[in-house]
Amino acid sequence: MKENNTEISILIAQAKNTIEITLLNRNFYNNFKQKEFKTLEKTTVSAMVLSQIITDFYTCVETYLFRVSQVFENNLRKEKWHKELLYKMALDIPNIRIAAISKQTMLLLDEILRFRHFRRYYFNFDYDWEKLEMIEKKYINVYDILNSDIQNFIDFLEKLISKEA
Repeated sequence: MKENNTEISILIAQAKNTIEITLLNRNFYNNFKQKEFKTLEKTTVSAMVLSQIITDFYTCVETYLFRVSQVFENNLRKEKWHKELLYKMALDIPNIRIAAISKQTMLLLDEILRFRHFRRYYFNFDYDWEKLEMIEKKYINVYDILNSDIQNFIDFLEKLISKEA
């Protein structure tokens, strides 16, 4: 197997791992909403748990997208690289790769990215439930679309390997 095929095989494994981790994250979220949230309701504790679930989800996805970038272009500027990465992953790059995520996924993830950056520096315990619920809806809506995007990218990668074999 060529060196490039090894890199792509590793990326396929990482993509599959991302699907598994986001599923665990989603299962944790569903369990939390069905059990603990019903008892806690809209409290600081429940807001902190929801915030952590959503930011962990985004961090997992971003790690995968960063790995895609490393294999295919690896050219991100230091300033605002998180946002640049997200936008680049929604681009089809002729003769290089298909888009790793759809534009719809990118827009939903962009909202979650902004939330993660906000949360990273937010030390107040008075959560705005209206905003948190808006981000939660983005999290709920992006899950299935993202998994479909990742599977589509895995299919592309597998075809790429079969062409080079």
